[in-house]
Amino acid sequence: MYEPIRAKSVHSTMAGPTSDFPHRTREEELDIQLAGHLAALLAVTDELRALAPSAELDTAAERLAAQVTRLRKGRTPARASVNAIAPLPHLAALHRRAHTLAGRALVVAASRADTAAAILAAEMMDAHTAALEPREVASH
Repeated sequence: MYEPIRAKSVHSTMAGPTSDFPHRTREEELDIQLAGHLAALLAVTDELRALAPSAELDTAAERLAAQVTRLRKGRTPARASVNAIAPLPHLAALHRRAHTLAGRALVVAASRADTAAAILAAEMMDAHTAALEPREVASH
């Protein structure tokens, strides 16, 4: 009628926990989560750089890459060049996405008391908020 279970469960049981599978500390889990958010923010930043190049975005990308490398213990993040094929209204969507990702990174960085990553994430949120605000035209 059914196939009987032939292997031991990988989960802990009422009889006691098993120690044959890896465990991570809360800090390691937060490092992984923060690195993921910052890597996603880096990908959006690289796309923005391809659509609207600027020195500020170049600097931000390098700082993000450095933080991801630090959190991943020396492993550099994957970077891809993006061709500018989308229309300019796409820029606003990218800035909103980057703002959201920076906010997520800020929450995790604050949770793990990572000052450098928290400052970077807050600066990225400010930069993307500024990029979304309508420009005031000086009237003379």
